Amino acid sequence: MPTVAGVTPVPESTSIETFERYVGGACPNAGTGAAWQGLKAWRLLPPRVSRARTIPAVNEPFLAWTYSGDVIFEEREGDSPWISHRIQRGSFFLTNGGDPYECRWRNQSSEVFDTMAVFLDLRVLRTAFDEVFGPDADRARLRDLSAFTDDTLDFYMMQLRGELLRRQASPILIRGTAQAIAIHLARHYAEAIDDPRSVSPALPGFRLRQITAAMEANLAEGFSLDELAAQAQLSKFHFSRLFKQATGLSPSRYLLDLRLKTARRLLRETDRSIIEIALDIGYRNPGRFAQLFRRELGITPSEYRRRL
Repeated sequence: MPTVAGVTPVPESTSIETFERYVGGACPNAGTGAAWQGLKAWRLLPPRVSRARTIPAVNEPFLAWTYSGDVIFEEREGDSPWISHRIQRGSFFLTNGGDPYECRWRNQSSEVFDTMAVFLDLRVLRTAFDEVFGPDADRARLRDLSAFTDDTLDFYMMQLRGELLRRQASPILIRGTAQAIAIHLARHYAEAIDDPRSVSPALPGFRLRQITAAMEANLAEGFSLDELAAQAQLSKFHFSRLFKQATGLSPSRYLLDLRLKTARRLLRETDRSIIEIALDIGYRNPGRFAQLFRRELGITPSEYRRRL
């Protein structure tokens, strides 16, 4: 079982009531009393710098919102490469369940790193899905997004922060804000997925086909995780995770296999030079292409062609 800061055991999943302890730092305000119907909220003051820590999964979708600070935030799942974001006032993360992940950060300014975590009740979200998606509500799922901004959500977070800081929060305001957030998320950050039986985030089949077709059609272009993630309407972190779930390969590994498959076909079926083939599949340095080809197949492109 992984640990937080080498001390506290971290489970695969946790409840929203215990989530904040895995983030570290102080929790000066908690919105968990009787007034907080429809959502739960915590104001968190994480440490200025954090080494890698594991954040367990939760069942409820949640928003992480930055009120102040200028932070380099990095995240990854498993042994995948770290993906870095610059987060400042107004930055959001939207997480829809899923698996545990690692994160680390460092504050770049003298400002306090002041954040809020808001967990939406699944019943409130379900009601919003019913209204927005109608008969397709059972197929609706929120997307996972990292380090994005949204003026409307920012307004709602300010409302909730104000209630957190009050001695007595308004149940009416909190309930109404929870419903407004749910509708906004359903309208702008949700879609109907192909497999209605799936209870975890997934990359829709039609979007996966679009992305892999685009990768195949643009082999000569440089690899851009940003562009692929934008096409999927996901953050780089969540796109990489969902792409690997769907294909068994990371996006970069999938593209490498696709390029080498195309190279083998061109070596078999054409008389194009190895330099031309390298350029055709996106390698400006033919030596680099030959090196990768040999590493993956055990022979050079020239040897491969001679053996045909």
